[in-house]
Amino acid sequence: MSLPTSAADVLRDHVTLELQCLDRLYLNVYQPELQTERKVYGYLRKQHGAGAVSSRHFQSMTQAFVQRIEAFAKASNVPLLTFAKHTRKEELAAEYRAQGTGAEGLLFIGKAQEKVTTFRTQGRRCPETGASYPWLVKTTALVNQYYFYGLDDDFGPFFLKFSSYFPYGGRLCLNGHEYVKRQLAKEGIAFEALDNGLYRCADPRRAQAIADGLDAAKIDALLRKWLARLPQPYSAADQQAGYR
Repeated sequence: MSLPTSAADVLRDHVTLELQCLDRLYLNVYQPELQTERKVYGYLRKQHGAGAVSSRHFQSMTQAFVQRIEAFAKASNVPLLTFAKHTRKEELAAEYRAQGTGAEGLLFIGKAQEKVTTFRTQGRRCPETGASYPWLVKTTALVNQYYFYGLDDDFGPFFLKFSSYFPYGGRLCLNGHEYVKRQLAKEGIAFEALDNGLYRCADPRRAQAIADGLDAAKIDALLRKWLARLPQPYSAADQQAGYR
């Protein structure tokens, strides 16, 4: 009589390496003081001296931000692309990585229109006097997003994207497996890589220790490192006031 073999039994006999590790992370990057109408109004009064509510300030900020991105791309000799419809961004990034030779740097900047949350000025009328007045409302809009695809010396492939319109929210995307690969290579530990993981490693315990050591502080340091290198949507005066 033969007993049925479970999936766990089959895997146990064929697994060469077991590693618990963070996989792909897609993290929000935003300015917490600019997420409500009241806070945005306070920002306009404090930083722009706006007596009346008006989203026209956002438009000039966007124009300045886009100009800084374009100037940065030109000065750094980084390609600035417009993503065609249905472009597979990760496949395109893989092509650029295959052509690259350095351990760290930007591969390209990509632009695409996406829907985001923002603030607009809406005209309202006082029911008692009939006088019109502007009012800030939270809404959505289709605006350009700028994707900065790069390689980091510690984390490997990543991208950081920004909305080109106020309040300029962003996203950071990274992969914990790529972080482990980079650290193993730096320590001279031999391994065989998978597209998204490891197949073999000369020192599995050290690989697991590296994976366990990837914490919030390291990810925060990665973000701040690249924020310091890339164009910023907020002016120097804004940043000094805590808007970054």
